[in-house]
Amino acid sequence: MSMFGKSPLVRIVAGGALALLVLASIQAGAPSVVSRYQAWKNGPGTAPDFFPIAVWLQPPAKAAAYRRAGFNTYVGLWRGPTEEQLATLKASGMRVICAQNEVGRRHLDDPTIVGWMHGDEPDNAQSLGPGKGYGPPIAPTQIVADYERIRALDPTRPVLLNLGQGVAWDGWHGRGVRTNHPEDYPEYVQGADIVSFDIYPVVHDRPAVSGKLWLVARGVERLVEWTGGNKPVWNCLECTRISHPTAKATPHQVRAEAWMALVHGSVGLIYFVHEWQPRFNESALLDDPEMLAAVTAINRQIHSLAPVLNQPTVPGLAQVTTDDPEVPVALMAKRHGPDVYLFAVAMRPGSAQARFRVKVLDGAARAEVLGEDRSIPVQDGTFVDRFGPWDVHLYRLRSSGG
Repeated sequence: MSMFGKSPLVRIVAGGALALLVLASIQAGAPSVVSRYQAWKNGPGTAPDFFPIAVWLQPPAKAAAYRRAGFNTYVGLWRGPTEEQLATLKASGMRVICAQNEVGRRHLDDPTIVGWMHGDEPDNAQSLGPGKGYGPPIAPTQIVADYERIRALDPTRPVLLNLGQGVAWDGWHGRGVRTNHPEDYPEYVQGADIVSFDIYPVVHDRPAVSGKLWLVARGVERLVEWTGGNKPVWNCLECTRISHPTAKATPHQVRAEAWMALVHGSVGLIYFVHEWQPRFNESALLDDPEMLAAVTAINRQIHSLAPVLNQPTVPGLAQVTTDDPEVPVALMAKRHGPDVYLFAVAMRPGSAQARFRVKVLDGAARAEVLGEDRSIPVQDGTFVDRFGPWDVHLYRLRSSGG
């Protein structure tokens, strides 16, 4: 059982004061990025230092600004792709995953397009037209059929399917007659090569979701489970008010959501940057200096760690316990060259002391806390650190003889 429910990925055990033990077994044996996308000649990328960080449905004219903020992919184009949109993206060096429309089919040899996508959130109830209400979601069988059609026209690019918040929250009423039917999702994911989803806890208006940042991780974990760990899982992140009149994730919370997702198996991030309150702004992130600086820093750190993140997660290499069972810390362990990397994030808003144990380290060592200008002594593979609400700490360890 995981902190989210049924799952083999995270295990809770009693020990000391009921401390939480999280084995670093997320995506055990997951392939590196080279094998993850190598099946597609015109796919997202196979370089060891490539990590997809995307933005949702943005004007191509703003691609240069997003590139400066650490984005390398667009997902979706409004009423596109059009010839003008593709030309603008190509000029700015931005890649795109878009619909396979008539224009897209004319660009099968264009490296600007790195994937095809279904319509957004087919698992939600579908509009019947203005004033006519909503019908059922698009059936998984239809998604699979559409996938086969897209793939038949161009097998050189992966197909992306972005699902709604029902991935993480069974009670999402926006699924209409399929609310509380999570069994649909193992069928949906058969209709794609890359699977994503969105849920925005900070700006959510329902108590079942509001403030529960860990639902981002739960959705990722479930997609990894439903795909058998055999397909890349991406996820969306909040960074604006969206439709909430007052609430907005802080930079600290955005970073926590990003690393919760990565630690639980996400291998691609998609930022949702639209805002409808207090006024509509399709690129609100670019007009928010504080958040833009924070997102840029998050993206740059992820890119710097891409060669590590693209390594397989090593099951059982490390474990973590906390002195407060109400504040679990999730952990992912990687090896890159002589170094061990631990990526850890507090899964609840409280504070706790975490004790880490790395099996392969004996004797004296130090844990460098990346991006924090500090290090922690490690003795016989064990060290201790403090986690505040939603804290993320990233460690690089090397033995004293390494």
